[in-house]
Amino acid sequence: QVQLVESGGGLVQAGGSLRLSCAASRTISSISAMGWYRQAPGKQRELVADINSRAITNYGDAVKGRFTISRDNAKNTVDLQMNNLKPEDTAVYYCTADYAYRRYWGQGTQVTVSS
Repeated sequence: QVQLVESGGGLVQAGGSLRLSCAASRTISSISAMGWYRQAPGKQRELVADINSRAITNYGDAVKGRFTISRDNAKNTVDLQMNNLKPEDTAVYYCTADYAYRRYWGQGTQVTVSS
């Protein structure tokens, strides 16, 4: 089992930056992939970015060139650096971990971007 705790959400103006962090309860070197999803009110949950154990990354089209995902195996964390934020980035952001054929989800952290 894996517990995930997100931090770093908040309110920011358009064009600003935020950094989200996800701390895992087990060593992430044993986790095949970790990622970030988001869900805005009235919309489906969507992929933001993910990163596998070989540090290969994948990004949703809406965030390519603005967001960067990274993992720190020593700290058991996965971070999401979000730059040039837009009002449409407003959502609850969830951390995920794929471990032992299951996907685990964090509780989510709110990101609000004002125009």
